[in-house]
Amino acid sequence: MDLATKFEAGLGYHDFLAKYGTEDQRAKWANFHKTVALQPAQLELLRSFKRELKVFVLAGAWCGDCVNQCPIFEHFEQAAPVLKIRYFDRDDHPDLAAKLSVCGGARVPVALFVSEDNFQIGFHGDKTLSKYRELVANLEQGPSCSTGLVAPGRSQLDAVVQDWLHAFEHAQWIVRTSARLRKLHND
Repeated sequence: MDLATKFEAGLGYHDFLAKYGTEDQRAKWANFHKTVALQPAQLELLRSFKRELKVFVLAGAWCGDCVNQCPIFEHFEQAAPVLKIRYFDRDDHPDLAAKLSVCGGARVPVALFVSEDNFQIGFHGDKTLSKYRELVANLEQGPSCSTGLVAPGRSQLDAVVQDWLHAFEHAQWIVRTSARLRKLHND
């Protein structure tokens, strides 16, 4: 897959929701977006990012897990202008869905991290470690899928924000310390 060309096919956060979300879905995303609050230390970390980082987010406007995670990325991008995040509808981009399958499935959301010169760094998703810990603790209650109707509790939300921040930070430090990119940027 030509990552440079594919990235250009992605949409910004609001354009993605305008194209793929119904009025009800956009309202869910907007309501959750209002509940996300980055802590001062998180903002400071995001503002310290120096290298451009391309992030492909495979998502579905209909997906409850996306409702409860993708707005976090919008907050990250607002705090760190070097983050270039593009959203891709899972069903309209089956090639990307295949590349980013998780445990053999086309899961969402999944974030693919790519360097400014289009080298894959890695990907993360469909849920964070904190969310999986919660799911495992509740396995006896049977299978479930987030609907996005009920926002996670504050402590769970804070944990998921921090989990995603770790994933973004990890990718940022890879590109920041890359000998190839340090040579390119003469730093």
